[in-house]
Order: sequence, then structure tokens, then C-alpha cells
Amino acid sequence: MVRLPYLTALTTLFSYGLLFAFGQVRDFIRYILDLRKSKNLQCLVQGYAPICLGLEDFYTRRLYLRIQDCFNRPIASAPDSWIDVVERYSKDHNKTLHRTSKTSKCLNLGSYNYLGFAAADEFCTPRVIESLKEYSPSTCSARVDGGTTKLHAELEELVAQFVRKPAAIVFGMGYATNSAIIPSLIGKGGLIVSDSLNHNSIVNGSRGSGATVQVFQHNSAAHLEEVLREQIAEGQPRTHRPWKKIIVIVEGIYSMEGELCKLPDIIDVCKKYKAYTYLDEAHSIGAIGRSGRGVCELLGVDTADVDIMMGTFTKSFGSCGGYIAASKEIIQHLKNTCPAHFYATSMSPPSVQQVISAIKVVIGEDGSDRGARKLAQIRENSNFFRFELHRMGFEVLGDDDSPVMPIMLYNPAKIPAFSRECLRHNLAVVTVAFPATPLLLARARICLSASHTREDMIRALDVLSTVGDLVGIKYFPIEPQ
Repeated sequence: MVRLPYLTALTTLFSYGLLFAFGQVRDFIRYILDLRKSKNLQCLVQGYAPICLGLEDFYTRRLYLRIQDCFNRPIASAPDSWIDVVERYSKDHNKTLHRTSKTSKCLNLGSYNYLGFAAADEFCTPRVIESLKEYSPSTCSARVDGGTTKLHAELEELVAQFVRKPAAIVFGMGYATNSAIIPSLIGKGGLIVSDSLNHNSIVNGSRGSGATVQVFQHNSAAHLEEVLREQIAEGQPRTHRPWKKIIVIVEGIYSMEGELCKLPDIIDVCKKYKAYTYLDEAHSIGAIGRSGRGVCELLGVDTADVDIMMGTFTKSFGSCGGYIAASKEIIQHLKNTCPAHFYATSMSPPSVQQVISAIKVVIGEDGSDRGARKLAQIRENSNFFRFELHRMGFEVLGDDDSPVMPIMLYNPAKIPAFSRECLRHNLAVVTVAFPATPLLLARARICLSASHTREDMIRALDVLSTVGDLVGIKYFPIEPQ
């Protein structure tokens, strides 16, 4: 829950207003001075409308380019607890950035490497190398053609077993798992009720389905019930016929808030109104729960009560791709209808092997207790770091056990100031602003890993405290006793 102080809201609005006003003045001056040289006008003379025009282009030119050195920073190492960040420079006030041959070794608080599998691993890496030798980097084919290896079949069985569902299907991209699957599950005449803070992949998948989309207040089972009751009573638009089907879509951990879904309450409402439940566990699977099985395990929810379970392999398992786990009938339906299964190249065999090996470590099939220790470590690291940030006076979103910790920045001037100061202290952080968040709710998103040591975290906290004081983002300082 964001607690935006009144004065902070006013100064943030004023700052953005100032930036927009000066941007408009600069655009007007450029229009007058470059009337004949304007590329956009040349395009219009040639009969073509400009591709980049409007508020989006204005935001990019006048706001984003001023601070683009804070984003898209290339790295020259594995995304482990420490990374090598490539240094860049600009000669034209950040319009273009040039890479150098120099790197800075930074403590990594930005990657999704929750269990530490993204770096070399004693169990996973040798098996990935062997799979590369045996299968090559790509299948060069879709799943329905020549793109299904025995590794893909093994992974689907393992995922179904891990999340405790009857069957599963895997895809080569996590984003496409949502955006391609949702239109295969529901279409015109159906109703999607989506959490207001769901990921963009869910939003685009819902829009592309042709179904009617309604939004309920974030994590509010009470408002979800209001929306369902109203929509069921009214029926489809114009005809008022009953909905063909209703799907409620939520996330296990909300990636920009770090909050856990109130899944038990959501499921109770879905059962009451006979709506299907679609759970996106991209950030929760492998990262939370006693044995890493996600939000269902953590909150004591029977996976049989969740109709469709989605997850990705990019966060906890150090690979790429995503999965859908559900009943055998639903999985077979997706294999028969989903375009991502028919037309997209299948997961790279080495990436598949990485996930297989990582899951085996998590469930202890590697013959060790490293998986249990990793799960205990990420939980301990997350709760320790969150507690210390709160104690320092930062406004930190999210719940206990969540490895995602957004620190609220708000003011546009504080986005580059925070990011650049952290980098100057060899701390790599991710700052997030519009359009990934609402315009006034810019933040820094901290992601912890099981590979972070206590010394790493204490060092990071010291830097964050220093930078927080300098930038002025300790909005809720704790008074000394």
C-alpha cells in the first residue's frame, strides 16, 4: 500500500509539470527554428505520416532521454550477486550512449536471480554443457514440428509434479506465456476479471482475447465480489446473455509492489461465483514456500483449487521461458490451439536442461540439501533486508518473505540521482518509472538473492542509507528512542 505524503505528492506534481512545460517550450522553439529541416515535416511532404508522434514521443525525447543512462545498462558477467557493469559515456547530453571497454564491479540488487542459479552451479552447469553438446543451442523448430526433445517432455512432467498439477506445457518466453495463452482460453462472450496491478503480459493477453475485461481493486476480494456480482447480473453487453465463461486473473507476487496475493480470499469468491482462477506465479514459484512451490504452499492453498497456474523459469531457475500447469484436458486444449505452441521456436535445449537441473536441486534430487538451504537463505535475506530498510525510514512496499522490495522515489529528479549515486558507490540497482509504473509512483526495485551474503547486504544497506539521506527519500524516518 503506497502511503504518498501530501507534500511529496505536491512537489512531484510540480516537478513533472515543470518538465512538461519546459519540454513544450523547447518543442515550440525547435519547430520555429527547424521548420524546413524537420524530419517529420519532410515525411509529411513525401506523403508519409510520422511514425513517432504524440505524447509517447514527447515523453521519450524530453524526459526519458535526459536520464536514459540509468536504464539499459549492459553487463559483462553472469547476473550473480556481484556483476561487471559496462561503463558508458555521452557527448550529446544522453541522446546517445557509447560503451567503453571499462567495467565496474558492482553489488547486484537488480536481477531476478532469487535462488542463485543464474551463475555457474556445481550440479546444473555440467549438465547444461552436456545438453549443449548433444542437442545444440536451438531446436530451430516449433514444438509441433521438430522442436520437442525428450528434455521438453521431461521438463513438462517435472513441472507438473513440482507444482502438483496433473499436466503442464512449456514455452520459450515468459511474457508470451501470458499474452499467447489467455486468448487460447477465452474469447468473445467471455469475461476476464483482472487485478488492477497485473503485469503487462496479462493486460495484452486479455485485450487480445476479444473477451470483455473488467478490473478489480488490487488484492481486494471484496471488490472482486462486487464486480463479479454486477457482471453476472448484467450479462454480456447489449444482449445480456450469460457469460460463456469467467476467468479471474491474479499474480502470486506482484512484481512492482512485492506484495503477496490474498489467494485464499480470492479463491473463495471464485468458487462462490463459479469463476475460473488463473494464477501467475512468475515471481513466486521457486522463491517462496517451504519447498519453493510458491504462493499456494506459503498460504496453504490446495493447488486443485487453482484452475490454471502460470509461471516462468527466468526468476528462480536461472533460465528462460514459462509454463502453464492445469488439468490434462486444459493442457491438451492448449497444445491443439495455442499459437505459441504451433508457431514459436521451442525452448533452447540447454535452457530446458538448466530448469530441470535447478528444480532437482530445489526438491533434493541432486542428493544434497542445497535446495533447502537456498530456500531458507532467500527467505532470511529478504526479511532481514526489508526490516533494515524500514528501520532506516525508507518507504518499502511488499510483504514479508517476498524477495521483491520496491523503495519509493516519487520525484522525477530523484530517479537519476538515486541510480547514479548507487552506481558511483558500486551498487547496481533498478529504477522503475512510467510507463512501467503510474507517473507519480516512481521507485527503485530491489531484488534479493540466496547468493547474497550477510556482508553483501550490510554493505548494500550502508550505501542505500547514505544515498537515501543525500537524495532525500527517507520519507518515514524512525525517531531515535
